[in-house]
Order: sequence, then C-alpha cells, then structure tokens
Amino acid sequence: MDRPIGFWLLALPCFWSIGIAYRSLGVPYPDLWTMLLFAVGAIVMRGAGCTYNDILDRDIDKGVARTRTRPLPSGQVTTSGAVTFMVALCLIGFVVLLNFNTLTIALGIAVLPIVALYPLVKRFSDWPQAVLGLAFSWGALMGYAAVHGRVDWPAILLYAGAVAWTIGYDTIYAHQDREDDGILGLKSTALKFGDATKLWLAALYGIAWLCITAAGLGADAGTVFLVGMAVAAAQLAWQVITLDIDDPDNCLMRFRSNRDFGLLVLAAILLDMFLGALL
Repeated sequence: MDRPIGFWLLALPCFWSIGIAYRSLGVPYPDLWTMLLFAVGAIVMRGAGCTYNDILDRDIDKGVARTRTRPLPSGQVTTSGAVTFMVALCLIGFVVLLNFNTLTIALGIAVLPIVALYPLVKRFSDWPQAVLGLAFSWGALMGYAAVHGRVDWPAILLYAGAVAWTIGYDTIYAHQDREDDGILGLKSTALKFGDATKLWLAALYGIAWLCITAAGLGADAGTVFLVGMAVAAAQLAWQVITLDIDDPDNCLMRFRSNRDFGLLVLAAILLDMFLGALL
C-alpha cells in the first residue's frame, strides 16, 4: 500500500476492459460493484505476486542496490512469514474471484502459470518484461469476460495493447538496475535495447495506443474517446522524448507516470460512455 503504482498498473487494464464492455451496451457508467471487486482483487494479487517474486529473488536482491533493503534480503521478514502472507492474500483473491461467472474464474486460474514463470525468466531470457506484460495485462481479458461472459475481439485487442504498454514501461523501470543486473548475469529488455531504448519504446507505445484505440472503437466508443486517446498519446510521447536511461530518478518518474496514462485512457472511456448514453 505504501507504493500504490503497482496496484494502478495492474488494475487499470481491468478497469479499461470493464469500461469498454459496458460501453458496448450503451449504458452511462460501468457497474460499480464489478469495479470494486476488481480493485480489491488487484490490491491483494499484486501483493501476492510481489511477495512470490521476492521469495524467489531474495538472494539476488541482496546484490542489487535498489532491492537489498527489501523485507526478505534485509532480514525484516522470514521466508515462512512471507509464504504465510502470500497464501493469505491468494485466499482473499480467490474469494473475490468466486463472485464472477465461470469464464472469469477460469481465466483467473489460467494466468497463474504465467505469474509463476515471470520471476524465473530474467535468468535465461532477454524478455522478462514480455512475460510480465502477459501476466499484468490479463485483467484486460477478465474484465470483459466478467461483463459479457465471453471474450470478444475488442478485449483481445485491448490485451495486446496492454501487453505492449507493459513491456514499454517496465523497460524504463529496468534501466534503474541494468548495471547490477549485468554484473549478476540477469537479463532484461533494458539491457537488450540499450541505447536504442527510445526507438523500441516509441514502437511499443505506438502499438499499445493503436490497439487500445481500436478496442475502444470496436466497443462503439466515439469522438470523445478519440479526443481522450489523443491526450493519452501526448503523455506517452512525453515519456519517450524526455527519458534519460542513465538517470535512475528520471526513469522512476517516467515509469510512475504510466498511472497518468492509464487514468487518461480510463477517463476517455468513461466520459465517452456517459456522454454517449445521454446523446
């Protein structure tokens, strides 16, 4: 809870998905109970996922300046205590999941192997950010399924866009650790892209914007949505243009600013939904 950016980045694709699902129904606003359930689910599952990641990486984290003060490598929390905490959060998440239809429950269970794989990928692949994208964006499928009981192509496009967005912002995040990662033999897109990061980022963000916009249009979103997406595009462009991969503080600020991008997209969906229902 003291670092809410993780919640936002996990929850926003869920909220987008719920929004476009209800936009296709022509209603003025999404079901608030559904939004609340996804918010609670995002809080507890983000916590569970981070705990799982920290358990597996507790020895690696000791060798990285940014992470050596985390609870496990610093000795503030025992491994058994972390496991107990993780299981408790997963149980809460499962109770939340049981409030949804069969497809949504199945999707919630289906993502677990991807979540389990993620912390291991940096040990053998340059693309751990892609696996994070597959996991962190899963709510783009679940939110739509929770409303319609199926997954239509707007949800698939939204998922693809969210994956590209996640790879982009987590590459920015990974630049904070690239020197330590290189020493420890770990891999990341930050190390792979190197000085070409801005070009890769522009391409990934471009794909993300196009897919998210297409998903909204496929759910009958209109002019207000497009105007909002234009503003969101400007936010992404600002990230790329002003990014300094050699400045950790710059990277952290641009990474965190993706909450603003996500909220701009959500605002575009919700405002278009409200005005569309009125007119």
